[in-house]
Amino acid sequence: MAKTKSIYVCSACGAKYSRWQGICYECGEAGTISETLVDTAPNAGAKAAARALSGFAGATGSGIYNLSNVDLTKKTRLSSGFSEFDRVLGGGIVCGAVVLIGGNPGAGKSTLLLQTVAKLSENHKVLYVTGEESLQQVALRASRLHLNTANVRIAAETSIDNICAMATAEKPEVLIVDSIQVMHVTGIESAPGSVSQVRESAGALTQFAKRSGVSVFMVGHVTKDGTLAGPKILEHCVDCSVILEAGNDVRYRTLRCQKNRFGAVNEIGVFSMTDQGLKEVKNPSAIFLNRQETVAPGSLAMVTWEGTRPLLVELQALVDISLFSNPRRLSLGTDQNRLSMLLSVLHRHADFSLGDQDVFVNVVGGVKVEDTSSDVPLCLALMSSFRNSPIDKGTIAFGEVGLTGEIRPVAYGQERIGEAIKQGFRRLIVPYDNAPRSKSNNGVQIIPVRRVTDLINVF
Repeated sequence: MAKTKSIYVCSACGAKYSRWQGICYECGEAGTISETLVDTAPNAGAKAAARALSGFAGATGSGIYNLSNVDLTKKTRLSSGFSEFDRVLGGGIVCGAVVLIGGNPGAGKSTLLLQTVAKLSENHKVLYVTGEESLQQVALRASRLHLNTANVRIAAETSIDNICAMATAEKPEVLIVDSIQVMHVTGIESAPGSVSQVRESAGALTQFAKRSGVSVFMVGHVTKDGTLAGPKILEHCVDCSVILEAGNDVRYRTLRCQKNRFGAVNEIGVFSMTDQGLKEVKNPSAIFLNRQETVAPGSLAMVTWEGTRPLLVELQALVDISLFSNPRRLSLGTDQNRLSMLLSVLHRHADFSLGDQDVFVNVVGGVKVEDTSSDVPLCLALMSSFRNSPIDKGTIAFGEVGLTGEIRPVAYGQERIGEAIKQGFRRLIVPYDNAPRSKSNNGVQIIPVRRVTDLINVF
């Protein structure tokens, strides 16, 4: 029998304490510390990976090399079969990478991975390990989606030791583990899903992937606030962390990258959920710009930048007289603190006061915009709603607003302009430094602006 002891672990950051306390000193979170049993033997997860790798012919974790002598001729990326998925991963699946996929129940995580496995199995060796469903349940889903599963190798297992041993015998190129919260490591007496089990299971799979060169996908559960469940170290030890989000429109799913050691962060891929599974949306701007024929005041299209491509979305603002002593400020899809800042900038530098007005802002389609280029469209939408004056449907804008009232340029200005023209917009409001210098615009009106006072003259 392995010797165990009781410790207290923070589920938010993984910090360990010898006794219970209400607040974690490391991350400052309250109510996240709980008791767990751990093995006194060091690093049970590493032992599990080492045991499985003892007979793996392709293990590459031993020895010291000169970095310049590392062989780069071997194919380092595999195509998942989905161009949107490959985009989020940074160009494909990196050999030996560990990818964590999270999302709300029913978002389509298992469906996406099962479709990916079916496509990969046509040219590569894959192993799908399910811990939450039986083999019959997975087979029924594959049959419903009409997937070609002739070459898909599958197993129902929850022991990390057995999974690594099976992968050692199979020698797949890609290993899918669904999900990490139900896995357990021998030697740890905590229940599956506890902080210790999740941490050691993820650590064992990560070491297995790095030493064997097998790409590992792990499915992770999420909490009520949408963050990945388990200790924060789970996200630190993986190479790529992505979230599959289901917005207000149940037909579409957004795959968003939160961490990527091999590509751009905040890259997104858009899929549509059909009876045949998830299908790629080649032109995401088209679904986010499904605007009405008659444009209402406060509505405006903008060009934001997500990862490595421009994305056109619709921004809406509603300004109304407040019936309370403290006017409400609500922002969905954009930073609420930035909204407060822009209201102060408009008041100070454009003499545009909304102090007695309720202000509501929403990005259509449930898109979350973190790009500062939404400042200019947001200011225009606020002015349009307050004046009850609609903006022409063919108008689009982007640009950052500074605290001194200046309109600052943003990155990839020419690419944004090109995408807006490609989508049929003929009136562009852009920062002065982002405006093209050539005068031939093929009938497109480009309005460069320097300060927030210039935005008043747009109407």
